[in-house]
Amino acid sequence: MPMIEAAFSHLPALEPGSVWLVGAGPGEPGLLTLLAAKGLAEADVVVHDALVNADCLKLARPDALLEYAGKRGGKPSAKQRDISLRLVELARAGKRVLRLKGGDPFVFGRGGEEALTLVEHNIPFRIVPGITAGIGGLAYAGIPVTHRDVNHAVTFLTGHDSSGIVPDAINWEAIAKGSPVIVIYMAMKHISQISRNLIAAGRSPTEPVAFVCSASTGDQQVLETILAEAPSAVAASGLEPPAIVVVGEVVRLRQSLDWLGALAGRRLRPDPFRDSNSRETA
Repeated sequence: MPMIEAAFSHLPALEPGSVWLVGAGPGEPGLLTLLAAKGLAEADVVVHDALVNADCLKLARPDALLEYAGKRGGKPSAKQRDISLRLVELARAGKRVLRLKGGDPFVFGRGGEEALTLVEHNIPFRIVPGITAGIGGLAYAGIPVTHRDVNHAVTFLTGHDSSGIVPDAINWEAIAKGSPVIVIYMAMKHISQISRNLIAAGRSPTEPVAFVCSASTGDQQVLETILAEAPSAVAASGLEPPAIVVVGEVVRLRQSLDWLGALAGRRLRPDPFRDSNSRETA
């Protein structure tokens, strides 16, 4: 299409011997940026994560080498240092290297670690931001991370650190009392502890919680519950990661803003806060 080609022509080129750290968004290929799509069309090698939708990889050059470098909790995976050094190796071989990461490379994506390794080895690089799942994935579930009648702040957390456990450094009391909306990445495995921590720190046991699994893809599923019942609700649902978790009153807005559900026939409500006890799985 002429307009798209014209837009591409003004974008920077992925040069030989350089690396682009690119965010693929939450899953839907249409959420890739123009710059990400251009990089995929030019890359000699695409080093991609486990959470990257296979349909996004179809935008790569037909002769491009696709290298899997996924890291999934509890499963055998490459060490982060090895992945970073592989990017250096490929760039030094004169390749156009695109490192494709789910969501945004700088939001719990270890993009900063990889970029620092490139700096250490004098490899030119570019950061191409992506739509992070904590915003885009929730939008596909009809849940805004901010709404002026509900919250003026939001906190993003990771559900586990590099050792695979809930981070000790999180100040649960400060977050529970200070952030009306909490968005948690990689939290399903530790949701029991996370729920206990938040309730012990003062969060209401009846506060709405939503789990959005495989966000923005054809496999998307959404579970709505309350904080105290979140562990049992997840266990009963049989849902599996990847998932993004949101805690806060914005979850109630899904009754009115579930636009995907509306396309499938769901009747949306103009006043989502009229019945504060409405919960469902969709």
